[in-house]
Amino acid sequence: MPIPDDVTGDEIDKDVRQELMSLPKTLAEDVARNLVMVARLIDEDPEEAYAYSRIALRLASRVAAVREAAGFAAYATQKYSEALAEFRAARRMTGSVELWPVMADCERGLGRPEKALAMAGEPEVQKLDKAGQVEMRLVAAGARRDMGQIDAAIVTLQSSELASHSVQPWTARLRYAYADALLEVRREDEAREWFGKALEADKDGSTDASDRLAELDGVEFVDVLDEEADTADTAGTAHTADPDDETGSAPEGRDEQDGPAAGSAAN
Repeated sequence: MPIPDDVTGDEIDKDVRQELMSLPKTLAEDVARNLVMVARLIDEDPEEAYAYSRIALRLASRVAAVREAAGFAAYATQKYSEALAEFRAARRMTGSVELWPVMADCERGLGRPEKALAMAGEPEVQKLDKAGQVEMRLVAAGARRDMGQIDAAIVTLQSSELASHSVQPWTARLRYAYADALLEVRREDEAREWFGKALEADKDGSTDASDRLAELDGVEFVDVLDEEADTADTAGTAHTADPDDETGSAPEGRDEQDGPAAGSAAN
């Protein structure tokens, strides 16, 4: 697969670069460039990222960072069995527990929430850093919901991290998950409060808390493109009804500023 010329491989994390030093120089560069492409594309084009990860895996399957990247690319494309296999391989190579939460979430993806919940109670969780423990809490709550135990999911999410006023990388997602669980049991006022708190903490747009708030407030969003098409059709019909009227013979639809104005009003 082609890789842009501006991708040198030097963009990767220094720890990963250190791992790749075990490879011949040219091979290390090729693997690094493919890993850079995985990182660039995994959010916007997961399938493309997955393709690059498979190339890196073919070139250097004995490098833990490559197995981990392949795992995340498979996870992003919902290939949970494959992702779990790659994460397990990476864990065997490094002995690290940091992949434990995403491994548990793969179990959820495979329809085994009971297994994910069991993993939440294993000693490995105590070895995770704070971020990892919060991730594990989110996975455990999700497993409870998968099993229809919504009240237990709410209790699982109630924690010192949820109550804290300090904003951490996980804060928005934790608050959002709590709001979503509250909404499922029709505690709408509380859900709205927590969606609002999630939005306050969501500096990088990792959740759709703003849309959920709008839904609770009864705001309807207008598809500007569809509205423009409807308006153009109406204008065309009016013109056909009076073929002698040349003043409207070439209408180009609505004023372009009508669309943004409607969207702003909706927000």
